[in-house]
Amino acid sequence: MKKADILDMQFARLKIELAKQILDTEDTGIIETVRDLFKNKENDFWSELPEHVKKGIEKSKQQAKNGLLTPHDEVVRKYTKHL
Repeated sequence: MKKADILDMQFARLKIELAKQILDTEDTGIIETVRDLFKNKENDFWSELPEHVKKGIEKSKQQAKNGLLTPHDEVVRKYTKHL
């Protein structure tokens, strides 16, 4: 067995052990900390985005908050003919 395969198996085992611990805990502080870790990891990309992309995302979020959305089926209907 290759060293990379062994490392992959160890990593998979570690993920399973962590998942079990998360499922078994009743400590909301631990759950919130894990959630925050993932949330912070997801937010890390934000600082790397160009300013015009950030502005577009913020504009889209505001439009969604204001109910200015187009239903998915309507978009599919409209653009399917162009594919």
